[in-house]
Amino acid sequence: MNLTKTLALAIALAVAAPGFAQDAAPTAEEQALLAEEARLEAEEAALDAAEAAPRLDPSAPNPAPAHPELRPVLDDFGGEAGLARLMDTFMAGLLADERMGPFFANADQERVKRQLVEQFCVILGGDCEYTGRDMKTSHAGLGIDRADFNRLVEVLQVAMDAHDVPFRAQNKLLARLAPMHREVVTE
Repeated sequence: MNLTKTLALAIALAVAAPGFAQDAAPTAEEQALLAEEARLEAEEAALDAAEAAPRLDPSAPNPAPAHPELRPVLDDFGGEAGLARLMDTFMAGLLADERMGPFFANADQERVKRQLVEQFCVILGGDCEYTGRDMKTSHAGLGIDRADFNRLVEVLQVAMDAHDVPFRAQNKLLARLAPMHREVVTE
């Protein structure tokens, strides 16, 4: 088919297509699919808006203060790769835990793990960048109490033990994380 005939056919189909679409009313299944597509688009727009929103509350403490003097501790964790493996174990532990599982079951677990790796890496003096939100914003409205916070720390300690992180290194990290309870605990 030559180019002229192809263009003529394309124009004819474009002109005729709206007429075809008007002739057939959408079925219930098609309406349900359209409704679901609209819902997903609205959800995606809400997520885009949340991403565009400021990720740091100016009144909240820095969620990832760098401590270059802790760089040797980062090595005790196996560097950034070791932190990533630790977060896999940590998330599995959180999901399996009766108290903590409900907080993480519907969360974007890959994002949470990635941002925890970033946060811990920065805190431990690594050459990483934290891209998450501040603790106050991240935990607002979740109804976290002190017992929840303490349980999360216990699950983290179990994960660190499973990865043979030296006790001294665990304590150095936990000492930097402990003050965050002020922004995380909301109940």
